[in-house]
Amino acid sequence: MAGLELLYNSVIDNIASPQDALLCFVHWEIIRNGYKCLGTGDQPGTNDKRSELLPAHWNESSELYTLRYESSDGKVQLLVKAITVDSSVIFNVMRSGSEEVADMTVSLSDYVNCDHLQDFDRVFKNTKELGGRVQSGILSSGPGSRSGSGKGKEPAKSCKKSLQDEDPFRIPTRTAVRQPGWAQPMNPFAAGGADLDPFGGRPGGMIMDPLRAGFPRSGLDPSSGIPMRLPPGAVPPGARFDPFGPVGRPGPDPDHLPPPGYDDMFM
Repeated sequence: MAGLELLYNSVIDNIASPQDALLCFVHWEIIRNGYKCLGTGDQPGTNDKRSELLPAHWNESSELYTLRYESSDGKVQLLVKAITVDSSVIFNVMRSGSEEVADMTVSLSDYVNCDHLQDFDRVFKNTKELGGRVQSGILSSGPGSRSGSGKGKEPAKSCKKSLQDEDPFRIPTRTAVRQPGWAQPMNPFAAGGADLDPFGGRPGGMIMDPLRAGFPRSGLDPSSGIPMRLPPGAVPPGARFDPFGPVGRPGPDPDHLPPPGYDDMFM
């Protein structure tokens, strides 16, 4: 806290609000993590210089603070903005040259004693907790590293998805499952016999299955899907399925042609 005391006493005459004191503390945490302050504002100025002190006019506005920092090796720059919202201050930190952004919201009453702004020994409270929040919320473990638990953006490559995954109308690919082996087709006139004799061990019920009714099979496997009608796997393996529409028949369906005189009301 010795460095913070010297810093605070150097600007104590300019401390006019609790957020001024809070920003002084955050500035000190950034400085002791290997950064130097360049100046105020979003863009570099002619009066910029690397310093551990707060620049002139740093608290010109008590609603919005904007400070720029640079690491000791000059490889990393930070743009720090602090916005006052009611009784809280929202800190937003952006690293230059990347899309990494971190933020932190601090309640003034939790860490600043508003009644003792001119007394360094009593102005701050819960300093250990506040320092930990600054470290984990908006700072990295060192210059050039990713921010700790700030809301940094993930690398773009981890967010990329294939076009197929992004298409909400895409029917997912399903592995076709072959129908189970059927027993010999039953007599079509025996449909419903299993219901009359439930203990006879005969398969089937009262509904005639066209695929197992004793008629010649067309080789249709519903679980494999029907081109332009059903995707593979739409019919569960072993389910009764009555094919709809002309499967595999070229040309128009004769059933689509109306009978002669269909529109004659006297027919």
